[in-house]
Amino acid sequence: MAKVKSHKAAGAIDMTAMCDVAFLLLTFFILTATAKMPEPLPVDTPSSTVQTKLPETGLVMLTVGKSDGKEQVFFGMKDRAIRSGALDYMAQKYQLTFTEEEKAQFALVDEFGVPIEGLKQLLAMKGADRVKKGVQSGIPCDSINNQLQDWIQGARQANINEGATKELQFAIKGDAKELYPQIKRVMDILQDQKINSFNLVTGLRGRDY
Repeated sequence: MAKVKSHKAAGAIDMTAMCDVAFLLLTFFILTATAKMPEPLPVDTPSSTVQTKLPETGLVMLTVGKSDGKEQVFFGMKDRAIRSGALDYMAQKYQLTFTEEEKAQFALVDEFGVPIEGLKQLLAMKGADRVKKGVQSGIPCDSINNQLQDWIQGARQANINEGATKELQFAIKGDAKELYPQIKRVMDILQDQKINSFNLVTGLRGRDY
């Protein structure tokens, strides 16, 4: 006698719960993510095959570029504590007073390029307005008014006050097409403070075979 074959219904998986979890995770990452602000002084760095990464902490970035036909130098510090300490140093040196709110705002600024006398006005702006073209004129670094040297000294002193076991590292990011004299000027300022080891930031490119 032939056996009767039973028809099995195809199984179904309810994806509702998985979709709910996926949307919850997506919502979480969107709400907690921090948008990266555009650089106030974008530069076209020279190409290189070197893949050495810059440190995430203990680093000062000196950006050399040109805006509206004028060479400019911008100053950036990775660590918020170093930023705050450097601001205190500059305030004391130039006999300026910053409010606690201004200090809190400055601690959030990754990179800036204004004379110390114009820093209050910059901090009063919204973040998106600070990075607009022409707002920041660069940090003075000539023989008469060398505020860049003072910022470097202030950052190093703040690093010491924070009890760091390693000295601050410095990196220079400059345009690949021009500005060698200005980059040389920045190098001379570093060497005047006995800083003879620093990084030059480059853009990664493929090897030529």
